[in-house]
Amino acid sequence: MNALDVVHLERTIHIPPSVQGFLESLSRPTAFFARGSNQDVVRVVAGSLHGNEPSGLRAIHRILGEVAQGICTPATNVWFFVGAVEAAKVPPHGLRMLPGRRDLNRCFRAPFDGVDGAVGEAALKLFRAQKPEAVVDLHNNTGHNPAYSVTPELAPQHLWLGRLFATRFVHSQLKLGTFSEAFEDLAPSITVECGLAGRPEADATGYAGLHRLMAAPQVEAAFVSPEPLQILVDSIRITLALGLKLAFGQGPHAEAHLTLDAGLDRHNFEFLPEGTELGWVHAGGSWPLLAVDEAGVDRAAELFAIEGDTLFVRRSFIPIMMTTDVVVATSDCLFYATSRRE
Repeated sequence: MNALDVVHLERTIHIPPSVQGFLESLSRPTAFFARGSNQDVVRVVAGSLHGNEPSGLRAIHRILGEVAQGICTPATNVWFFVGAVEAAKVPPHGLRMLPGRRDLNRCFRAPFDGVDGAVGEAALKLFRAQKPEAVVDLHNNTGHNPAYSVTPELAPQHLWLGRLFATRFVHSQLKLGTFSEAFEDLAPSITVECGLAGRPEADATGYAGLHRLMAAPQVEAAFVSPEPLQILVDSIRITLALGLKLAFGQGPHAEAHLTLDAGLDRHNFEFLPEGTELGWVHAGGSWPLLAVDEAGVDRAAELFAIEGDTLFVRRSFIPIMMTTDVVVATSDCLFYATSRRE
């Protein structure tokens, strides 16, 4: 059985008018090809690689409908990839991934194990062969975050691409096996975090930026932003230590090894000074955190400290992607610590 379906968009192709109808029409991960005015250039756009992050799916659905109806023609050829289809169908708001399955956005490097590994391998074979000019992967956060782009480089092309969607950038060279990482050697490739899942403004960010990308005749190689950019660097991934239990609350949870403040995500993109209290640890328990930087070094003891049962910031940083969703926090990460570029 094929790992993904491929659809060439023509006027005869019917795109269901509702997002849910469109999603239900898909049986597995699907790639859509739209012919553009300049057929010598190809771009790749991905969405719904996590089933509970709908802004990419909604933006792609809207653009596909406009193309199929002849309302717009992309400036270049475009491949669209709708990823975690089965997980997105789970009511009421989709799941990041199906129980027992891999996180699809960690499956774009070898080994390509299981169903999701096969999808990753098939998608890379198809899209890398196109030699794309630019690659964009649209996501949402599960915590309160403004829209921002994650980029492995701060070259003008990357900044131009991200600026189509937001004025905030996170420079990160962490290697997790994501879709955007898999194209870094071919083209400017970014991940866009459109904002909190389910918010109209997040959907608007995804569609507006994608519409600008569809209309642009070329990726700008000498980009100068008309607005100030916030650029964060030195990403460190904070995760719960293996085998520990996490909770969120207003005080320590008796059954949790680590309880984080229930309002933690209010700190996203804020400067957290030394001494900021983050939560509580089980008295006498093991060290609860890992903080792995881009070189693979654990810097948890440098960033955090414990006094009594209180966890607090030892060295100041700017957090992003803080979430208060226990499932997301334990299956992926608690948040990332960054610094402002001087």
